Amino acid sequence: QVQLVESGGGVVRAGGSLRLSCAASFRFFVNYAMGWFRQTPGKERELVAAINWSGDNTYYKDSLKDRFIISRWNAESTVYLQIDNLQPEDTAVYYCAAKLYNWGTAIKEYEYWGQGTQVTVVS
Repeated sequence: QVQLVESGGGVVRAGGSLRLSCAASFRFFVNYAMGWFRQTPGKERELVAAINWSGDNTYYKDSLKDRFIISRWNAESTVYLQIDNLQPEDTAVYYCAAKLYNWGTAIKEYEYWGQGTQVTVVS
C-alpha cells in the first residue's frame, strides 16, 4: 500500500518559516518524482515545487523561487518543503504527490497523493 503523509503545517506569523515533510511508505520511492501542491477553498490545486527521482532537477513556481526549497532524502523516503518568509497568501492546504521519474506540472500526471497539511499565515 502506497501512503504519503504530510506534516509540519500550522499557524505562523508572517515572516516566519516552516518545514513541511512528506513521509512515504512506498516500495519504489527512489524511482519517483515528488511534487508539492497547495489549494485554498474554491481554488484549483496548484503546483508550487517538484523534484525529480534523482534529486538533480527541480521546479518552482516562478513567484516562489526565492522562498521555497524542495529537497528529498531517499534514505528515509522523505520529501521536504522549506518555506521561508511566509506571507498570508501562502495560506493553503499543502499536498505532496508522486509521479514516476521526472516531475510534471499537471495534477493528472501524479499517481499518488497525501491528505495534506494546513498552513495558515497571519499578519
